[in-house]
Amino acid sequence: MKKDKLKLAILDMNNDEPNQGLRCITEIVSTFNDDLEYQIFNVRAKNELPDTSFDIYISSGGPGSPLDDGEWRQPYLQLMQDLWDFNKTSTDHKKSVFFICYSFQVMCHYFQLGELKPRRSTSFGILRMHKTKKGHSDLIFEGLSDPFFAVDSRDWQLVQPRLTVFKNHGSTILSLEKIRTHVELERAIMAVRFSDEFVGTQFHPEAEPVSMEAYFGLAENKKKVIDSFGVEKYNQMMDRIDDPEKIELTYNTILPKFIRNAISKVNQPVMS
Repeated sequence: MKKDKLKLAILDMNNDEPNQGLRCITEIVSTFNDDLEYQIFNVRAKNELPDTSFDIYISSGGPGSPLDDGEWRQPYLQLMQDLWDFNKTSTDHKKSVFFICYSFQVMCHYFQLGELKPRRSTSFGILRMHKTKKGHSDLIFEGLSDPFFAVDSRDWQLVQPRLTVFKNHGSTILSLEKIRTHVELERAIMAVRFSDEFVGTQFHPEAEPVSMEAYFGLAENKKKVIDSFGVEKYNQMMDRIDDPEKIELTYNTILPKFIRNAISKVNQPVMS
């Protein structure tokens, strides 16, 4: 007898602005077609939200302030609280959720894990990420070196972690941004495991090298990057894009491992 596929919800937080991230997420999810069926929800632009019947949720990055108080915000946070409460109380299969960049910022603010504030300048490029001690043993980072490389594109940052709040939630810091010896600035938190089922990254693990190289190779996009960040930053990014040990490895590791683990959790027999 053919088994039912699990249900995965992709929460599009891009507010109808053009992006590559959503396509990259759906491409990764599509590699699990034998096990999953997915549905996309346009959260910020159309106030679309899934219910709690899905098995797995991936909430995307997006533009703008993570403190934006749009109509979508309260229903979105209520959904996440409902999933969190379900996981805490249910003896049934848990709900797995992955948060990317903008969504990560929203949830870190919601859980009050630290100070969320604008950066002095935009962080942009293919940058080093460092694992914490907990990050070294977390399944989503298995197979990645330390440091590893990922696409970073953000105007906000989470700093000054409230360690008591982390402890009360059972949350852990998995990754920090690159070490900057030439400036005395706090290192931003780049990945958090909120719980066994909730995890997120400030960077973009879905970024895929082939489409990125094509996108930033276009004259108008190249000009935007050089105008904003300089030719040196542009050349560094293009040099790193097609290195198989950099974002290609991250792309093939983090989200696939999250999805594979979520599927295996659902398929495990429930303890009575």
